[in-house]
Amino acid sequence: MTLAIVLAGGTPAAGLTTATGESLADRLAAQVRRAGADEVRFAADLDELAALVDTATAPVLITGTDLVAHTAVLRHLATSPVGPTVALVLGDPPVPGRSAVREERGQVVDAGAVDALDGDATGVFGGALRVGVDDLPTLAAAARAAGGPGPAVDRLFAGLAALGTLIFAQRVRLLVAHRVEDAAGLAAAETGVNAVDEDRAELRLSVKEKDDFFTTYFVSTWSPQVVRLSARLRLTPTGVTAISVLFALAAAVLFGVGGRPALVGGAVLLYLGFVLDCVDGQLARYTRHFSAWGGWLDTMADRAKEYLVYAGLGFGVSHAGLGNGWALAIAAMTLQTVRHMTDTWYGVLHDEAARRPRTPTGAGGGIGDRLNAASTRVQADTGSVSYWLKRTVVFPIGERWALIALTVALFNPLVSLIAVLVWGALAFAYTGALRTLRARWMWVPVLDTVDATLHRDDGPLARRLPVVRPMGPLTLAVIAALGPAVLLVAALLSDAPDGLRWAVPVALLVLLVGGLGGGAAHNGPLDWLVPAALRAAEYLFAIAVGVVGDVPGWLIFGYVLVLTVHHYDLTARLEKRQAAPPLHGATLGWEGRSALLALAAIVGTAGAGLATLGAYLLVVFVVSVVLAWFVRPARSTRASVAPVGAGGAAPR
Repeated sequence: MTLAIVLAGGTPAAGLTTATGESLADRLAAQVRRAGADEVRFAADLDELAALVDTATAPVLITGTDLVAHTAVLRHLATSPVGPTVALVLGDPPVPGRSAVREERGQVVDAGAVDALDGDATGVFGGALRVGVDDLPTLAAAARAAGGPGPAVDRLFAGLAALGTLIFAQRVRLLVAHRVEDAAGLAAAETGVNAVDEDRAELRLSVKEKDDFFTTYFVSTWSPQVVRLSARLRLTPTGVTAISVLFALAAAVLFGVGGRPALVGGAVLLYLGFVLDCVDGQLARYTRHFSAWGGWLDTMADRAKEYLVYAGLGFGVSHAGLGNGWALAIAAMTLQTVRHMTDTWYGVLHDEAARRPRTPTGAGGGIGDRLNAASTRVQADTGSVSYWLKRTVVFPIGERWALIALTVALFNPLVSLIAVLVWGALAFAYTGALRTLRARWMWVPVLDTVDATLHRDDGPLARRLPVVRPMGPLTLAVIAALGPAVLLVAALLSDAPDGLRWAVPVALLVLLVGGLGGGAAHNGPLDWLVPAALRAAEYLFAIAVGVVGDVPGWLIFGYVLVLTVHHYDLTARLEKRQAAPPLHGATLGWEGRSALLALAAIVGTAGAGLATLGAYLLVVFVVSVVLAWFVRPARSTRASVAPVGAGGAAPR
């Protein structure tokens, strides 16, 4: 952020003097400088603000002159990673002339006078907002169009929301922020600010407000002390992430070695690795060191750690002669990945529904409406038994790691993998059923708001297949998964799976049915499930090819692991609002990769096919990462600072 604007228009607080003798407006200007602004400008009215915004090339922080708050509140607003445009939202009682806010899932879905919100207000605008670069033209338009009475910053905010801008809400916890109108209100607000230790509050704020049961009571009770120590040692969040990966890798090795001391030691390392997994995010929030690279890396590292642990458990089961550990590890990884794909897209669905709230029809809006209302009530009842049951039954990562650590320490890797599979399957069935009902009620398409071809992971072959619209893309994707599933079951039950090589091309043809929906509109109420269904179809086909070709379990696991890395890269970029990977076209698409594996299976070289294609995809992924996160940003930086006329034409 380079520019902050203090907007004075329409507020009686502009002339108030603080306890230190400076004007409230001057103190706010000093605070936004400490919050990270390189330049602070004053605007007397909205027209002057619009002129300043017209020249801005970076995010802009705007505040009125009636805000009394900790500097940390403004720093959190300026550095918030939730989205490009963020508004400060307070829980204070509404005041005439100021904007009230209705938010859902952290997004401002309505703003304006409190009576215009029909009693649905969830907070009030805090008089400050950060606007992302892409929203600056809309901000300027809102400033020029926002007339009428009341503080200028409120009219600006309401106008920006009315123009359809996606605005995220930044709530104030533990710290203090109030808008004031007179000297008495100013004195009371300053007293509240002075009563709070800002640094201690920021350390506590580094912990998520709502987390899972195990994380809340067995990690976050002491992890802030690790955060403080890490900050003093000048560790970065990325550095802590790297250390947590090493802990998980060491735990996986011990699980593979076996023996009670190794299993107990691995369980302890796994727990400590999870603590560090929480600490990296807490350290980022405490030091306000956020980046798209760090967020992407954290997501990818979480999955890599978990699946390395599955590999260690699988090897440990086979090494101890307890059964086919690799089969269990592959099943656990596949189940968890497909679950994560549904989680990602349901989150996108829910966010889109929040931006376009549905007006229920009929009595009570149906079962989906009732489920939505029940879920909202449970989530609001923080700390209750029902609240914790709801958060635990879905088997979040903290509970997964706790279950693995306990079962492997008390029993063995076989019990651990079976426990993960059973709880994971039950959680998948529970969340899938409820989300399906709620999604049918919401009826909000999401795949048609993004590049569906990219997130389907279609390749050149799928793009050339004819389009079958009547059946719908989800039905076609489910059919695509059935062929590989049948082949896999038949191969597992057969005494001579190699004799089923003739069935591989048949399963491939069924799999390719999923490509017939690629060009159709993905606007059905359940089409958010299409990416997960296609992931399941591709994984099942690769596993079936491996079983038919008598490929070692560890090699099948490795190939599917590479596929999950590729797919998590896509979803991580979706969540972090990043563009497609630079070499995405070179990954061949789900249908292209499957066709190559089918060819390898037919000629009797399934193992070589899995190894070669897996190595190729891994190289493409690594090169893509280097290009996306290091080479291209470096080129962009050099181009932006290159002097005109030095070595060629001016950069465009």
